[in-house]
Amino acid sequence: MKVVVGITGSSGAVYALDFLKKCPDSKYLIVSKWGKVLLKDELKMSEKDLAPYVKRTFSDEDLTAPTASGSNRFDAYVILPASTSTIGKIASGLGDTLITRTAQVCLKERIPLIICVRETPLSTLTLEQCARLSGYGATIMPISPPLYFVPDTVDAYVGGFTDKVLGQIGVRTSPGWREEEFT
Repeated sequence: MKVVVGITGSSGAVYALDFLKKCPDSKYLIVSKWGKVLLKDELKMSEKDLAPYVKRTFSDEDLTAPTASGSNRFDAYVILPASTSTIGKIASGLGDTLITRTAQVCLKERIPLIICVRETPLSTLTLEQCARLSGYGATIMPISPPLYFVPDTVDAYVGGFTDKVLGQIGVRTSPGWREEEFT
């Protein structure tokens, strides 16, 4: 399975790192200009520090990269975290960066697109854009970790959410809530 991961400048770099570490598939990374700032500010890392977790990194400015074309098949695209600016561009049909162009490819080719928005509160405009993208086939996942398993560490809290994202691309990492009662 080929999974493309986009990191934008919205807060939540720890979720992207956890997802990259846990996802067992071949991963291809795109980091926006502000995503690079985010990695530095929140994790004291650069995109080069993520190299051990990905097969290849593409520049967000490179609209000739393979993910910019529907003729190059990949299996899923996760934008984690997704800024509201990125959501607005995708919802408006703009593909001016590799992150937004790859999303356009997903929508036209019906490739799973998972958009993990990290913003609160959400404006009415962003809610409308998320609803529009959901109607086009994207999965909108506000970064809101599950608490039903009562996490006792920040890592468990982060992992609870990334496990749910992994589930969206078909990777099961943990049992469901009260699953033992369902077997």
